[in-house]
Amino acid sequence: MLAAFLMFGKGTAEAQNGYNVEKLNRIQKLWASLNPKSVTLTPYLAEYDGKPHTAIIVCPGGSYSWHDTETEGTGVAKWLQKNGISAFVLNYRVATGFAYASHYRLLFRGNRFPDAFVDVQRAIQFVRKYAAVYSVNPNDVGVMGFSAGGHLAMASGEYFNTDYAGLGWLESRRPDFVVPVYPVVTFTDKRYMHKRSRKGLIGEWHTKEMNDSLSIEHHVKYDTPRAFIVNCVDDPIVKYQNSELLDSALTAKGIEHRYIQYKTGGHGFGASDEKGTEECRQWRGEFLEWLKSSGRAR
Repeated sequence: MLAAFLMFGKGTAEAQNGYNVEKLNRIQKLWASLNPKSVTLTPYLAEYDGKPHTAIIVCPGGSYSWHDTETEGTGVAKWLQKNGISAFVLNYRVATGFAYASHYRLLFRGNRFPDAFVDVQRAIQFVRKYAAVYSVNPNDVGVMGFSAGGHLAMASGEYFNTDYAGLGWLESRRPDFVVPVYPVVTFTDKRYMHKRSRKGLIGEWHTKEMNDSLSIEHHVKYDTPRAFIVNCVDDPIVKYQNSELLDSALTAKGIEHRYIQYKTGGHGFGASDEKGTEECRQWRGEFLEWLKSSGRAR
């Protein structure tokens, strides 16, 4: 049963018994007032049963230039919702396809780093601050991302000590767990780099120092949250070695994590029942079991 769906920025809200629609509408307007119009946070709330649920902020991929909203956003959120997890699809700022093709950011700033980092940090703090209204556990808030969104999800678990969000709120910016799925990882290793994502995030002008500062395999810390990583060897878009680099970095710092590498599945399958392969679609069940094993998710 789909217990609740709200579209931030659309001015509508629907909810079934248990959720306070008036309060949900109020915080919908607050989110809109705190962020640029293009940045939306769309909740898919798990069925209300009086107990707080796990919350996951979902970051679709798209090379930091567009969003795969259907497969890696809405589709993922509905799957999580059906499994008792409240999902929040984040439409974070990206360069846009026009910026990528026209190179106008050589003259104008446009959207670029740290905009997406601001957006994900604000989403984490926002969900925590209004956890009671959403009926979620403020101490069980994760970030799941796909492709470039996987880079953003992992970055949220590494750069949380830097206040990109600028809200001044007491709520922690550190996610409790991160889930990078076929993630972009390195901006420095030319053998494996996904250049479109680097360009989308940083812009046409990038330096060695900037590339290094945003290569997430270089910035795992001892307080990085636990992680669940998935990718496929036959990925034609983001080379599978990206995830191997991340796995090695997490292992070196002793961070609790699970890395599953499938032989087949390619790229862009999200939580779909049709895309990818039967092999790679196993990740959904493996993830739910991993989440339950932490003792938090219901």
